[in-house]
Order: sequence, then structure tokens, then C-alpha cells
Amino acid sequence: MSDLLERFLRYVRIDTQSNPDSASTPSTEKQWELARLLVREMEEMGLEDVRIDEKAYITATLPSNVPDRLPVIGFIAHFDTSPDFSGTNVRPRLVPDYDGGDIVLNAESGVVLSPEYFPELRRYTGQTLVVTDGNTLLGADDKAGIAEILTAAEYLFQHPEIPHGTIRIGFTPDEEIGRGAHHFDVGAFGADWAYTIDGSQVGELEFENFNAARAVLTAFGTSVHPGYAKNKMVNAITTLQEILSGLPPGEVPEKTSGREGFFHLHQFQGGIEEARAELIIRDHDRETFEKRKSLLRVLAEETAQKRQARVEVQIEDQYYNMREKILPVYPIVEVAEQAMRSVGVEPLIQPIRGGTDGSQLSYKGLPCPNIFAGGHNFHGKFEYVPVESMEKAVEVIVKICELTASKPPDSWKNQPK
Repeated sequence: MSDLLERFLRYVRIDTQSNPDSASTPSTEKQWELARLLVREMEEMGLEDVRIDEKAYITATLPSNVPDRLPVIGFIAHFDTSPDFSGTNVRPRLVPDYDGGDIVLNAESGVVLSPEYFPELRRYTGQTLVVTDGNTLLGADDKAGIAEILTAAEYLFQHPEIPHGTIRIGFTPDEEIGRGAHHFDVGAFGADWAYTIDGSQVGELEFENFNAARAVLTAFGTSVHPGYAKNKMVNAITTLQEILSGLPPGEVPEKTSGREGFFHLHQFQGGIEEARAELIIRDHDRETFEKRKSLLRVLAEETAQKRQARVEVQIEDQYYNMREKILPVYPIVEVAEQAMRSVGVEPLIQPIRGGTDGSQLSYKGLPCPNIFAGGHNFHGKFEYVPVESMEKAVEVIVKICELTASKPPDSWKNQPK
């Protein structure tokens, strides 16, 4: 699958970093460069109905090659990269026949990708890794997914003996800033269900994710000379500190795993007169999620009253756990599980400790579990992807298309489990 690697290397060299402070879609002009390249390549490949809209959402069709009425399935990935780390001048490097030891990414800066810190590296001994030069992220999240989807589509073109129904392809901007599904036209896409190819290690198959909210606390105080401040000064900084100290100390990202939720303070700024804290709230359980939001409001109200301060609380829901939308059509998870086993991959079904376009799309009426793309250590200079993992993702996509063609169209609904 040399075309797979060539595609991937071509895509990651294009800077597509998104920007959460921009109100436009896409949030950065530079995302258009890869978007237009993908459109050209899809047209040249022979995909039909290739379209890109004014917001850079891309769709295309691989027509059915069987006469039977079959479900229309989709495969979706995003072409932006995270604003958390530089995506400018990405210089990917191949590490063939990885020996299981340290990989020096940048000798001058002393950047080393080491299995002592990232023990999962040892799983890929003997394989070919694509790594960074230690100055940027790689962009496997999610340009690996794009390369895999297009390579699978090309493979199906080249092997018409493999039966499949109509396949829809969708590529989105701005997923990394939570907007990837905001302008996705589910009705026009026309799929019965879809899969995002946006997971990490081989075998990941996910249909559960966090319920998510963003919270902004703004405290207003009164500044008085500290020598004469008794019973007069109201310190906005310490007001917020008191509120935040009331949150459960063990329920933070660095101390939780699995389905455990958390509060995550990721920004704090201000002075005596005004201070602002930004948090994200996450929980897989909807009831506990609502309790977390209520706790934050209660702490803010009680602290403001005690300190005679004014505190504003803004909490905005971002997305919800897609589990409740997937369970009624659970066979779409089972066919992905069967496809993985058919190509020698052991499915790793686990909740996502994060978000996915699939969550928002599921709530917009397009059930959309998430499948691995193969990369690790996203959003930073230690990001890497084994080429063999990408190849397995292509095989899984092809096998899903083939297996879907072998079942009656009305067999994809299921009683909730």
C-alpha cells in the first residue's frame, strides 16, 4: 500500500491548524489548501458527486457495485490539526524496522521519543514508524484517517469483485476545536450510518464518549490599598481559588481513567478587581454530568455570598454521550467488530475519554461509532503512527463495506441493550 504512505506524507506537510478564537468556518484560511487538494485527488480517482461547500466541508460517493438495495454507509475524517501545538513545517521521518529503543527526534533540542515514557512503543518493534522532527505535531490526527479512507476507496475501485453498497465519504474542518460537525449536512450526506476513522491504536472501536460542557467563572472584586484593606478589599483571585478548592481534588484528568469524569481547569487569569477561570466538565454518565454542573454553580453562589463578591457562571454544553444513539442500531458496531477480527485485529471496545464528531453527528441523526486510525500521542511533538496500523485500518474499512453488502438492509436495527 505504497499509495497510503505517500498520501499521508503529502497531507501532513500541509499546515491545517485550526483556531478556536476565530469565528469563521473554516477557522483558518490555510485549511483550504488541503481541502482543495483532496477534492482534486478524489475527482482524479473517479469518485462521483465530489463536492466542497463554502465552509470547506467535502463529500463524495463511491457508487454501489451490486444491484441489491443496501444501506448507504459513510466514512468520515477531519483535516484540521490541533491548535495545542505547531503544525507549521511538519517534517515527517520514517523509522523502518523499529528496534524497540529510544528514537532521537531532535538531537539539537534533546527531544527523544522513548519507550521508558511511552511504553506502548514496544508493541511496534519491527514495524515502520512515522515520527516528527521534534518541532511540530505530526498530524496523524486525523490525516491518517483521510489517507486510509481514500486508499480503501481506491482499493475497492481496483477490486470490483468485492461487493459493496453505496459508500459516502466526508471530510470536515475544525474538528479539533469542537466544530467539525456543526455545519455537516446529515440529510444531504444521505447515509444510514457512518464511522469516523479518528481513533488511536489498532483495534479501537468506540461508541461511548463523555458528556461535555465548558464553564467560565468570572469573579469581580474591590481593590483597596493592602495596608488599609481589612473588611474592605474583595480579592477576585482568591474568590475563584476558594470556589475551585471546593471541587473534588481527585477528579481531575491526571487522576482519572476509564469512565471516570473530571473537572479540568485549563486557564486562569486576572487581578484583584476581576479574575476569570475556564474549565471543562466531563462525565460519561448523564446524571453525574448534571450534578457536576450543579456543584460548580452552588460553590460559586455560596462563595460569592460569603465573601460579598459578585461571581458570574457561564456553563455551555458541548456534546453528549453517543451511546444512547448507537445502542438502538448496535449491529453497526458488531459489523465493525467482525471486520476487525476478519483481518486479524482484536477489537478494543472502550469509551472515548474525549469527544468526537461522531457524537454530534449521532445526535443529528447519523449514528457514527469511531474506529482507529493508528496514531499515538496526538497534539504534540511525540506523535507517531505505525505504517502497519494504517494498513490495518484500510483493511477494516474495506471489510466493513464487504460485510455490509452481505446482510439484508432491514437487519441493522436492534433492541436497546
